[in-house]
Amino acid sequence: MRAAAEMGARARDLGIRKLVTQVERTEREMGQAVTPPAIRALAAAVIANPFAGRFEPDLTPLIDTGAALGEVLARAALDALGCAPEAVQGYGKSAMVGEDGEWEHAAALLHPSMGAPLRAVIGGGRALIPSTKRMGGPGQVLDLPLGHKDAAYVRSHFDGMEVRMSDAPRAGEILVAVGLSLTGRPLARVGGLRHDEITGEDGLR
Repeated sequence: MRAAAEMGARARDLGIRKLVTQVERTEREMGQAVTPPAIRALAAAVIANPFAGRFEPDLTPLIDTGAALGEVLARAALDALGCAPEAVQGYGKSAMVGEDGEWEHAAALLHPSMGAPLRAVIGGGRALIPSTKRMGGPGQVLDLPLGHKDAAYVRSHFDGMEVRMSDAPRAGEILVAVGLSLTGRPLARVGGLRHDEITGEDGLR
């Protein structure tokens, strides 16, 4: 209860209009049992774009917001999974800017400062966090890429989810999402480095 209250307070501080979580659990694929089940989750937030409709050379406020969202969204996704942080194997992030914004607003949220607090929530992560950014409007799909958190060469964890909100992002808003996965793709079988073979030292292998 306390954690939920704290999450609500953080969301209000950030001016989040809506926060959505989604969990996918695949038990069977092509008639085959998926063991263990392929589980992944995302948390997405809709925020106001402070620079909508105008050019602003200094994007520091969005960079700071990205850092705060990294923690809030990672915690929301982790809570949705209901697992310990060390169980997380993969992650990703994405943002969609409404029509009165620009691509760089998504970049400001995602790249300079979001990664460290996201990693702190799940207890680490050596690989680069896969990301996408785009411009769009209500009801459009935002692709959220996923990759292994410690070794980018683990092909089984090249994956993704879709984020869609019927009412977001509006023209002056940004839709931001973080995804976490507990496994790779269902029935992954295209070879490459396996999760149980990684060293996790360089973010690649």
